[in-house]
Amino acid sequence: MTWPTSTRPRAVTVGEGLAVLVAQPGPLEESETFERTAGGAEANVATVLPQLGVETAWLSRVGDDGFGRYLVAHLAERGVDVSAVVVDPTRPTAVYVKERGGGSGRATDLDERASRMLYYRTGSAASALSAADLVAPAAAALLASCGLVHITGITTALSASTTELTEALLALPRNGRLVSFDLNFRPALWAGRLDSAAEILASHVRGADVVFLGADEAAVVFGTDDADALRALFPEPAQLIVKNDAHTVTGFAGDERVEVPALGLEVTERIGAGDAFAGGYLAALLHGRPAAQRLRFGHLCAAAALTGTGDGAELPPPAVLERLASVDEKTWAEMHYNDTIIQNVAS
Repeated sequence: MTWPTSTRPRAVTVGEGLAVLVAQPGPLEESETFERTAGGAEANVATVLPQLGVETAWLSRVGDDGFGRYLVAHLAERGVDVSAVVVDPTRPTAVYVKERGGGSGRATDLDERASRMLYYRTGSAASALSAADLVAPAAAALLASCGLVHITGITTALSASTTELTEALLALPRNGRLVSFDLNFRPALWAGRLDSAAEILASHVRGADVVFLGADEAAVVFGTDDADALRALFPEPAQLIVKNDAHTVTGFAGDERVEVPALGLEVTERIGAGDAFAGGYLAALLHGRPAAQRLRFGHLCAAAALTGTGDGAELPPPAVLERLASVDEKTWAEMHYNDTIIQNVAS
């Protein structure tokens, strides 16, 4: 089965993109050079979807600076429609520095392959996103023509105006459009509003059609990491996906409950894996795949992110993913995701 494409954007992701400066392994203070790349939850999802045949647009704000121009060009080069991105003349593009461990054992060094993010996003252009951005002509046209809108709890947390933005998206008449929400709880972003975070995030979960919950994050915000307890707490979303890190993912679609184990692999870096999972799942959903297939595509895209470098996942060809997602349960359970199996399937 081929992956069909649409003549118009079928998905719109809404949220902050960040320029990423990746340090050399070892203590950050000793890194003389930095590799520039791009990140941000919704931007990461936006770069996955076109690789799977889903025409996608990104709605955001960037600063009138080099980092903002880089972000827009980066997504455009990956097939993302950036026509609704607003350039803010007064606020900067957000940046984060990725510190990488060298495993030297020195006090300021991280373990080998470990990483830590240092964010510089206060007062960023995207933190000024608001409900007014949704009625701008370019954004309104995209929202009117798409089949799915994807947002995360990161955007919700950036500011009072971004909370109003995500609440307004949930309140828009659906007209056949789905709204997807990834919890992505980041306590530091809720500074000054932490007491209201659980209530705000719960309302977003209940108001969305497709919801992704990390079990560890859900335990902090909602008091449980049990998939069935979370479904009982949140029966409203048509689809609820609970990710239990490296073990299994449980998907609820109406009354249907499906579990799919994660693939065996050697982790290079964990950043962006959750976004890649969401992108894979949502692409399979838009292509009409059944629940188990949607979860498998999520796992495969997450595996590509975990075994690659950078926040945005570079996926194998869709035909390879198609074949891997279609194996029997025993083969899936025993599969170890690596370059060798990708090459074998592709040949």
